Amino acid sequence: MKYVKWFDTLTMKDVPLVGGKNASLGQMIGGLKGKITIPNGFAVTSEAYWLFIEHNNFEQPLKQLLAKLKKENVQSLQKTGRAIRALLKSGAVPEELQQEIIDAYKTLCKEARSSNCSVAIRSSATAEDLPNASFAGQQETFLNVTGTRQLLECYVKAIASLFTDRAISYRMEKGFDHLDVALSVGVQRMIRSKVSGVAFSLDTQTGFKNVITIDASYGLGETIVKGLVSPDEYIVFKPTLTTASNPIIQKKLGDKTIQMVYSKSARKPTKKIPVSQKDKNRFCLNDEQIITLAKMVEAIDQYYTKLHKKWMPMDVEWALDDRLYIVQARPETVHSQKDALKITKYALEKKPKKPLITGVAIGQQIVSGKARVVTKNSQMHQVKDGEILVTRMTDPDWVPIMKKVGGIITDLGGRTCHAAIVSRELSTPALVGTEHATRVIKNGQQITVDCSSGAIGFVYQGAIPFKKKEINIKKVPKSPVSLMVNIGNPESAFQVSQLPVDGVGLARLEFIISSAIKIHPMALLEPRKIKDKKVRDTIKQLTRGYKDKKQFFIDTLAYGMGTIAAAFYPRPVIIRLSDFKTNEYRNLIGGSYFEQEEENPMLGFRGAARYTHPLYQEAFALECAALQKVRRDMGLDNVKVMIPFVRTMQEAQKVIKELAKNGIRKGKNNLELVMMCEVPSNVLLINEFSTLFDGFSIGSNDLAQLTLGVDRDSALLADLFDERNPAVTQMFALAIKGAHKSKRFIGICGQAPSDYPELARFLIKQKIDSLSLNPDSVLPFLLAYKKK
Repeated sequence: MKYVKWFDTLTMKDVPLVGGKNASLGQMIGGLKGKITIPNGFAVTSEAYWLFIEHNNFEQPLKQLLAKLKKENVQSLQKTGRAIRALLKSGAVPEELQQEIIDAYKTLCKEARSSNCSVAIRSSATAEDLPNASFAGQQETFLNVTGTRQLLECYVKAIASLFTDRAISYRMEKGFDHLDVALSVGVQRMIRSKVSGVAFSLDTQTGFKNVITIDASYGLGETIVKGLVSPDEYIVFKPTLTTASNPIIQKKLGDKTIQMVYSKSARKPTKKIPVSQKDKNRFCLNDEQIITLAKMVEAIDQYYTKLHKKWMPMDVEWALDDRLYIVQARPETVHSQKDALKITKYALEKKPKKPLITGVAIGQQIVSGKARVVTKNSQMHQVKDGEILVTRMTDPDWVPIMKKVGGIITDLGGRTCHAAIVSRELSTPALVGTEHATRVIKNGQQITVDCSSGAIGFVYQGAIPFKKKEINIKKVPKSPVSLMVNIGNPESAFQVSQLPVDGVGLARLEFIISSAIKIHPMALLEPRKIKDKKVRDTIKQLTRGYKDKKQFFIDTLAYGMGTIAAAFYPRPVIIRLSDFKTNEYRNLIGGSYFEQEEENPMLGFRGAARYTHPLYQEAFALECAALQKVRRDMGLDNVKVMIPFVRTMQEAQKVIKELAKNGIRKGKNNLELVMMCEVPSNVLLINEFSTLFDGFSIGSNDLAQLTLGVDRDSALLADLFDERNPAVTQMFALAIKGAHKSKRFIGICGQAPSDYPELARFLIKQKIDSLSLNPDSVLPFLLAYKKK
């Protein structure tokens, strides 16, 4: 055939003939046999497009219409685009081309054992999906197309979509001549998707290379791309993908309220229907399917990396019917173009106490400006340069407007919706999936959008001052001592891991428990003790998707720990077992049923004392199960386990025995046990404690508190609490000397070195093995130490 090419005959060399999308499908079919499955199909070439233009004498009318286009004028763009699309849709397909398309379609239907098989029609422009130029949804896609008549109609509509408003704007932005770009149309056997979605071979927020990120929802994939649902999100760790039994390091349940399915109407071949409550409350992919899909995406990544002789992260669309299919793959064009050695840090000068609204953060930036609330397309022309667009959801027609704004906020959508993808491409900070931004934020209101703190972003009232600094990691001076970082929030782990540190000196479980789990573990173990119906209902809502409520705690805790461990892998990550005080445990959902009220929780039932006590022993077993999942199942053997607030040798021995009972044994799979050195007895008996532990980490807050006899939570005594007090620094020096005498490593993970550079210098002089600082203190410390 002259104008039709089957996918399996194409390679990337055919981009000028069939566009990036179709060429990529052909390249994968030929190069990844046995590793991925792609539905068969064919491409109607760019030569067919030129034939269509010539046959209908459209070249001159196109030139005349484009000559009237006024750059940067949205209304002119809309008027011109509308006129060109109407012109092209009036054209007739030449008979020779018609016959080739019909013959190829019949062959495809014969393979599918159907007289009128269902196909997807995707446009593939010759100037799209290039490594440095790829916007989302440039042209139209048509799903569940059946029969030759509908096929030919959709072919013409696809050609007309070369001149959608966003495509015209895109070409102007990238410097392509409109009449130099042609359109190829891909016709692919339709997958009747039970589940579908998108996947990337990196973290789309930070560019972190070692993960596969997957978004999934029920039905056809358009609901995710258009931001109509908040999908399930899964993250799989690449380095242990083929060696660990379960390398999934994160799973988040989305709402998945609607799904797009086939309809019987030729006029509207798809329809949206609600998802059942049962399906909403479960993950739409099981672990085996997630891992299988991740291996496919990784195979595509490695294949294109080898092909291009440089790392080529990929953006993949997939579908699940009777098996998993890859329906599309293109290069990721945001993080692959960035300088990996440069970090731009944004930080609010003073963080307000309460945000107006929160959502999924896109781009690690901060922006202030006037809100422009747009609820319908007819209001788009009102948007002015630099304003912050607030809307329910963007679609591809909004791209020209999105280029003008300083930030974007949407009610709907997830990390891979249209607004998120285009915002990344434009380097514009965005907050998606806020649920009700259009109701909370008023038109003209001065607001600040903060996407600098990880996966969750915030909108604040007013213009909040912020700082911006670009740092070349290669030029940052090296630390005079092993430099670690303290972290509690898994959502920021991928971002923090880019800092020049040797690992994590303190990963706190308390943040994961309070922000992700929210429920007291004993409330999940003994639900009958919960008498309050509202509390029971809240627990039921939070644990939806889990029949076994204990497993909810184990999995959620493991995913938090696993994300942190994966972010820094293979660098060591010291995870401290839970160290809530009783008053903090009482604040967890259901906590009041299981925690006593203590006069001084700081000196009460906390740390190691809890782990073997009948009041908490069963809950501690859940923590151990989560650790097992991280080290054994996820394969993250860089995790070390740290025990906090150990008062006596007998207490330490009991906890070590309890850990072993739950499968956590010192030395097993190179596991190291670390003890917090934060009670004066730890310093005085450090030689004895050294017989039980591989190393120590000084907790400066508690050690200062107990050395000086000052409650660090007391505002009345705040001026007495100072880690630089000679009594406290002598404690530090004794601990370092004692640990080294027993040939054990010792670091510090307390707040003090982050707050006081002079204390950090004192500790270095004492030959401490490592300093673990808060993330925002790492670069200032390195730069200040060089100046000193």
